[in-house]
Amino acid sequence: MGNHIDIYDVTLRDGAQGPGVKFTGDDQLRIVQELDAIGVAYIEGGQPASNPKAKDLFVRANALVKNAKMAAFGSTRHPKSPPEDDVNLQALLDAQTEVVTIFAKSSPLHVKEILRVSLDDNLQIVEDSVAYLRDQGRRVFLDAEHFYDGYADDPEYALSVLERAWAAGAEVLILCDTNGGQLPWQIQEATRAVRERLPNAPVGIHAHNDSGCGVANSLAAVREGATQVQGTINGYGERTGNANLCTIIPDLHFKMGYTVFTPENMQQLTHLSHLVAELANMTPRDHDPFVGRDAFTHKGGMHADAVKKLKKSYEHIDPVLIGNTTHVSVSEMAGRSSLLQKAVEFNIELGRDTPETRRILDRIKELENRGYEFEGADASLELLMRKAIGQYRSFFAHKGFRVRIEQSEAADATALSEATLKLELPNGQFMHTVAEGHGPVDALNNTLRKALEPTYPELAQVHLEDYKVRILDGRAGTRAQTRVLIESGDGEHTWNTVGVSENIISASYWALIDSIEYKLLRTRGYNEEVA
Repeated sequence: MGNHIDIYDVTLRDGAQGPGVKFTGDDQLRIVQELDAIGVAYIEGGQPASNPKAKDLFVRANALVKNAKMAAFGSTRHPKSPPEDDVNLQALLDAQTEVVTIFAKSSPLHVKEILRVSLDDNLQIVEDSVAYLRDQGRRVFLDAEHFYDGYADDPEYALSVLERAWAAGAEVLILCDTNGGQLPWQIQEATRAVRERLPNAPVGIHAHNDSGCGVANSLAAVREGATQVQGTINGYGERTGNANLCTIIPDLHFKMGYTVFTPENMQQLTHLSHLVAELANMTPRDHDPFVGRDAFTHKGGMHADAVKKLKKSYEHIDPVLIGNTTHVSVSEMAGRSSLLQKAVEFNIELGRDTPETRRILDRIKELENRGYEFEGADASLELLMRKAIGQYRSFFAHKGFRVRIEQSEAADATALSEATLKLELPNGQFMHTVAEGHGPVDALNNTLRKALEPTYPELAQVHLEDYKVRILDGRAGTRAQTRVLIESGDGEHTWNTVGVSENIISASYWALIDSIEYKLLRTRGYNEEVA
């Protein structure tokens, strides 16, 4: 067994089947380019026979890849079609990929109840399909669908499917936990049996995550000799998802000593994870291992202090190795060490025993007692800290706002929201603006822009990326405090702000104010006169 593991990515097929995941044609090409650049060995583009969009992807992607191999995916021949007349096999050939992956039934249950042919006929279908594609000059990978379930039910038949495919010319035999229900020791036992029966055949693993073991099962198969791992970026996929490559890859590389990517490419893994999430129209999962925003975040004061002295005391690897970074979350649990580390992150000079440090800590604890949360609102926290040390200037003075909502009698009709805002600029100019929007928060955002963009044109770059509302004490009913977290971006950076009030509109307004002030401080500086 060599020390290299081939990564076979199925994000564009299996991943695209995940709830809420949506890729445009251009999104798919961008993902192909990123996977190719980072060092993925094989990129599965989907089933060319399924729709025109899939066919078009292969035409465009084949010309893009420089290092990886595109793979077309489809089934074995139809039971009633000879290979040369089979529509699916012909579509695979038309995709013009060097690698073709076909899935075959390896579970007697599926052969009899789903494919509805005899066990011997299924073996002939597998042999015919592999041999035909090999005769056409293709490298053939066999996905043994439901292999692990089939092995549990009838080990000899499941193994005979692999033997027939190998004899017909299949290059890699991929063992699939299609239902995702197997456990690691079951994966190990079955994979070991395959390696013993077919010691010269390269083996792969394709795991789903229905029992929460997709990553563990993939690693278990590698321990038994699998040299190809299939999965998706961020674990996207139908039901509970596929095995997550963003966890598997660093586990293989850093924990098990396998060669997967170059060290330079490994540092792009966090970027790849977040990019694919964005293209999939999914919010990155902060708590994902390795690549999540909070994978190396420390909240407790003692933990943060220990990490400052010795990073490996509470970090299992150096986050820089996979393109992530250490974060210190400042909260009511935090002490001076956490605050000082956060100051370094913000490029703020703060002494351990200065009055400013004590004042900031007291202010944080006071605000969090009122419902504020700064763990997910770094921009608001930085503003608070800069105000405390005098690195802050006001770009406008808030004088008040009012929001009016008109709703017709029809419950499903769109409500008209109108916001009126009063503020004063540093030059003494008094602004009184009105704007409409799709809801009260949008109306407030629009009227703030209308008032401020003539003086601060860079605000036109800012857009709202995410908006979260949390009721802090549901038992208080309509009197409950509401926390609003807003994520904003300008095309280059993103930042998060927080507002709290008994009124959801007021909470949203103060989070918007922080967002705008943060942008202006970044672009205009802290002490210069307003241009």
